[in-house]
Amino acid sequence: MSTAGGTVVAVDLGATSGRVIVGNVGSDTLETSTVARFANDPVRVSDGLHWNILGLYGSVLDGLREALRDDVASIGVDSWAVDYGLIARSRLLGEPFHYRDERTTRGVEAVHASHPHEALFARNGLQFLPFNTLYQFAAEDRSVLRLAEHALLIPDLIGYWLTGQARTERTNASTTGLLRADTGEWDADLAAALGIPQHLLTPLISPGETLGSLTAEVAASLGAPRTAVTAVGSHDTASAVVAVPMASGDAAYISCGTWGLVGVEVDRPVLTDAAREAKFTNEGGVDGRTRLLRNVMGLWILSETVRGWQREGHEIELADLLAAAADVPGPVAVFDVDDARFLPPGDMPARIAAWCEEHGVAAPQSRAEIARSIIESLAQAFADAAHEAGRIGGVDVRVIHIVGGGSLNELLCRRTADRAGVPVLAGPVEATALGNILVQARAAGLVSGSLEALRDLVARTHEPRRYEPGAR
Repeated sequence: MSTAGGTVVAVDLGATSGRVIVGNVGSDTLETSTVARFANDPVRVSDGLHWNILGLYGSVLDGLREALRDDVASIGVDSWAVDYGLIARSRLLGEPFHYRDERTTRGVEAVHASHPHEALFARNGLQFLPFNTLYQFAAEDRSVLRLAEHALLIPDLIGYWLTGQARTERTNASTTGLLRADTGEWDADLAAALGIPQHLLTPLISPGETLGSLTAEVAASLGAPRTAVTAVGSHDTASAVVAVPMASGDAAYISCGTWGLVGVEVDRPVLTDAAREAKFTNEGGVDGRTRLLRNVMGLWILSETVRGWQREGHEIELADLLAAAADVPGPVAVFDVDDARFLPPGDMPARIAAWCEEHGVAAPQSRAEIARSIIESLAQAFADAAHEAGRIGGVDVRVIHIVGGGSLNELLCRRTADRAGVPVLAGPVEATALGNILVQARAAGLVSGSLEALRDLVARTHEPRRYEPGAR
């Protein structure tokens, strides 16, 4: 690896918050500093639930203004998947819809009328999720879709505004349902069959390639030079998996935040009936790897539960709630966290109680019991998905890595280890930003080597916390 070292900037946009993070990288150095952190709150208007993308972009610019005070080699952008903005004559045609908006139901019906999931999986290798981009396109207002010249996924939209270049990064493109799993290229035949204009799908770009430089106007507004913008694993999970410090081929990973993305890394897509029936998805990874994973509902259920209590006027400290949950004696209900009722915002405790009643299970009563029930249910779902991913992907899972915000949840990590029967290695928390930073750093020549070399740098600079099954 290079020993010179240098600085890059990661724009990391999550479903509830965003950050601009400066990374200092060298052969034995991987340091980060958060220069901006901001909320990402959706807005409900008359036609549905939308992202406030212009407000989000404004916050990104504010963060970059601070980050670019120093000499920076490049900028990279990652975000959540599937959602997009429509562009015509360089203008945004309305704020992007949120993937939790109810419109996706009619999109599923329209697509499956001619292309059932079994047929789609053979082409795109994706788990059925009602909000995948092809379903959103099918639910789109046809008159608006006809006006559009490009459809840009969220990180590509930010990149377009920064550089003027309309491209689609491959790892995020793989979540749309419109990328062929076997070739890694746009599925023009499927798009045509679904009435999706081909010109909406912009040319593909791979992680590590240069998207462009900041436009003169953007650079001037930031008081910065025309810094390069580098494509990274722009799907946040793709970036997170880059920074999972896996040291051998016997590991599963869980990128845990709003969602829990549970899987293994394989060399090529697994398009078997077993993978489809087990609800696994094949998403693109950096360096042509495949992320064979299952989308599990994640900490969304807990965070939405806490928000509901807070809206009722209760003061809830998450640390205190989890401490009380850890002290709950005896077993609590373990429910199916992937039941569709838990996808939209709303009263999660009432939905948990309804699920328990339907399945003849005693529902949790106190706040501590509800929180413990959520943690136990997530831990069981994580354990099951990790082992099943290994079975389907041909990986003998002997350790599970948890990265992202969920790695700070000691109760969740401990109970996942207990229920999986294998050690859990927790951290790094900032895996998504680190993966973003590492891909940029390698492209800029600050470090070199394979994904394994990058992960070794993570392991040497961010030692994970180990949870043994059965330990207390």
